[in-house]
Amino acid sequence: MTYLKVTNISKAYGTQQVLQDVSFEIQKGERFGLIGPNGAGKSTLIDIITGLIKADQGQVVIDGQNIKGHLAQIRGKIGLVPQDIGLIENLTVYDNLYYFACLYGLSGQSLKDKIDQILQAMGLEDATKKKVKELSGGMKRRLNIGAALLHDPEFLILDEPTVGVDPQSRQRIFEFLKQLNESGTTILYISHYMEEVEALCHRIFLLDQGRQVAYGTQDQVKALVRQSNRIRFEIDRVPANLTAVLMAQDNGIKEVQSEWNQVSLLVDVTIFSMMKLIKCLEAQDCVIKSIYVEDISLEETFLQLTGKRLRDE
Repeated sequence: MTYLKVTNISKAYGTQQVLQDVSFEIQKGERFGLIGPNGAGKSTLIDIITGLIKADQGQVVIDGQNIKGHLAQIRGKIGLVPQDIGLIENLTVYDNLYYFACLYGLSGQSLKDKIDQILQAMGLEDATKKKVKELSGGMKRRLNIGAALLHDPEFLILDEPTVGVDPQSRQRIFEFLKQLNESGTTILYISHYMEEVEALCHRIFLLDQGRQVAYGTQDQVKALVRQSNRIRFEIDRVPANLTAVLMAQDNGIKEVQSEWNQVSLLVDVTIFSMMKLIKCLEAQDCVIKSIYVEDISLEETFLQLTGKRLRDE
């Protein structure tokens, strides 16, 4: 069942076209990833989906309702975790949750029970009396997510929720989001960290310069550049001219990266020969300690489709 349907969304600010004919669907109960570099138009698209700004053309339908005529009802179904921390720095953790719970119309025992539930879920039960300004970046992010969940939204939108977060807090956030999704919450996860989306999301939409780059399951997106693979090997030493030697080979090698004795190649599998690589290394008097082939990552896929890495901008 389709929960969110975005159709031909376009948005411009003056002569700058921020979004151009963007269309995709998210199924109910899905974990969906929206990926793109900074400046790709991700935040503008989220502002349109949540009704904060209007599109120049196109429509957004959430749970069968067009946001143009049913925005008030739809907002009650959405939990939004913004990229910027949306908390009150001089209030305690508990008071922040109390404030936002009141905004959502909670009161009495149900308000207290919900706050206790959020504190436990976010691992903040021992920090209730701390002011937000005293929290670590990871704790602030978890509290920010918790504030968006007080009204039990059926659709959770997270915009770059792990920026500045330590690995332990990031893992805790991921585990919680997976549990939340298993309970039925539909999740839209926006990031320029490809590895996060790769680990969390069922389907993805790649956005660059306001336009669709790719859309579908991870396998479907990777299939667009399936002729590429990553070859990694370790040798006893890396000759100074190894990159030039490898690139001069007619062996489908597109890119060479090396660090210490580790070498990584991006190759065209329709041309590449492993035996030719091995013979080349032996000719350079290199001793091969290990060598293996790995499937192309989403990061590599984006690079192949756009000619740049996600963190280039």
